[in-house]
Amino acid sequence: MNLLFVILSIPGFLKTVGIIVIIYYGLKFIGRLLFPIVVKKAVNNMQARQSAYYSEPKQEGKVTVEKKPGQQGRHRQNEGEYVDFEEVE
Repeated sequence: MNLLFVILSIPGFLKTVGIIVIIYYGLKFIGRLLFPIVVKKAVNNMQARQSAYYSEPKQEGKVTVEKKPGQQGRHRQNEGEYVDFEEVE
């Protein structure tokens, strides 16, 4: 019974190993085709952002503070500023 189990499991094991090898080489082949396209698109996107950033003329001596949209500060608008203090006797 034990020998029969080993003999019957060998084709299943070989089939599983074969499928894993086929998937590995398939992903490797697709990766070689798609990787240059994805990298080229990312580089072009970064270059477009940099050129847009540096093409805007900045006035000398003017300070600007830019926040990301949707970013809130530490305090809500309806609250006052909290000041920690100590009592002096």
